[in-house]
Amino acid sequence: MIKARSMERSWDEELPDCRYEDKQPSLIKPISPTPNQMLYLSNLDDQKFLRFSIKYLYLFQKSVPVDLLKLSLSKVLVHYYPLAGRLKKTLPSPHHDNEHENDDKLEVDCNGEGAVFAEAFMDMSVEEFLQVSHKPNKSWRKLLFRVDAPSFVDTPPLVVQVTKLRCGGMILCTAINHCLCDGLGTSQFLHAWAHLTAQHNSDVPIAPFHSRHVFKLRSPCSHLPLVYPTFTETHTNPMIDNSIPLNQYLQSQPLIPSSLTYTASNILCLKTQCVPLVKCTTFEVLAAHTWRSWVKSLNLEPSLEVKLLFSMNIRNKVIPEIPKGYYANGFVLACAKTTVKELIDGNLHQAVKLVQEAKSSLTDDSISGILELLENKNMKTDLTKSLVISQWSKLGLEDLDFGHGMPLHMGPLTSDIYCLFLPVAGDYNAIRVLVSLPKSAVEKFEYNMNAFLDSNNVEACGNYEKEKFLL
Repeated sequence: MIKARSMERSWDEELPDCRYEDKQPSLIKPISPTPNQMLYLSNLDDQKFLRFSIKYLYLFQKSVPVDLLKLSLSKVLVHYYPLAGRLKKTLPSPHHDNEHENDDKLEVDCNGEGAVFAEAFMDMSVEEFLQVSHKPNKSWRKLLFRVDAPSFVDTPPLVVQVTKLRCGGMILCTAINHCLCDGLGTSQFLHAWAHLTAQHNSDVPIAPFHSRHVFKLRSPCSHLPLVYPTFTETHTNPMIDNSIPLNQYLQSQPLIPSSLTYTASNILCLKTQCVPLVKCTTFEVLAAHTWRSWVKSLNLEPSLEVKLLFSMNIRNKVIPEIPKGYYANGFVLACAKTTVKELIDGNLHQAVKLVQEAKSSLTDDSISGILELLENKNMKTDLTKSLVISQWSKLGLEDLDFGHGMPLHMGPLTSDIYCLFLPVAGDYNAIRVLVSLPKSAVEKFEYNMNAFLDSNNVEACGNYEKEKFLL
């Protein structure tokens, strides 16, 4: 079993308050003129379930001078100028033919208004924060300045807070609007900012590609069935939805984060449990195992259909491929589904095959069908009866260097029912699984997740031929 880290502090302990250097944060504008225009958002960008900010937390051993961070941010915003703009709702066109085309659609006013930048101090050391860093709690929210805005649309696309610690360390938190960037896009932007901070007179490593028209519907795909298990129409009658008891159960108790770290040797051991043997990636086997463990822990009705949704990068799956530097949303949710009984009574091999089939179903044609489906603004992503997994572990988020070394910790600011596969600082091949569950389910979930690590299995996989697997 994975040993719990011994610590002096409890993960749910309240953090000290932040003391802000100024009552109001700064607005960091691009240092030189940028295009003043409206930026179209694709149907992938404009999905309702993406109307939130991706919130990252980084812990560094040594602080970077705040003035230097502000200067480099003003430089990188010249290249990533939409992040210095503001979201707007489009005005309905009297000439459009599609009745759904302009319903509540968003675009970006690239007006150079600026990113929000707050400075603070917290009476805490790097070592003290590391003791609790594996599980976020609600008090972490004070590490990111809360913008007083009437709605998500009115919130600036980029908010930054730098919190200095008493030992000379630094916590950097960012909130990046998901309508403008996906995980790969945020990583590309953050690396560009770090690069300009560490190397003052250099250029960005990758030139950003701004046009979202690469994912604009090319032509109707009426020959394809416009039915995908990831989506549902908002007018579907909820009275016949058998997922309501599950949703109510997930919300009936306080959600408690579970954080489990697996090394490359742990993953290899898990792959040996996939019988009959199947060639699979680390993501495929860990996603299948996490899904089964999650479902087992919730005591669901055997006949209930459950889904696993996971993000798939489609930049190289469409024809032609998306240009290098595209930092907007270039992913869709793949969907594996089965009943509770089939998932639990089956084995890991069968669950892995479901994940692989969900991945292989995403072709250029099916992606075109999804883009057409999203023309209907009544269509929404159906997250009911689902475990949603987002993979942060292979985006390069953990190797961010502003000139004073790599972060000691990288992760989300908060934890919720979305499951994250997170990078582990200092161990590229390790993965940390973070998900929040009802309090009554946490212990059972962690038992199911770690059961494969008993001594007999570990000894058996230690003798196994590693080349039979894709790490």
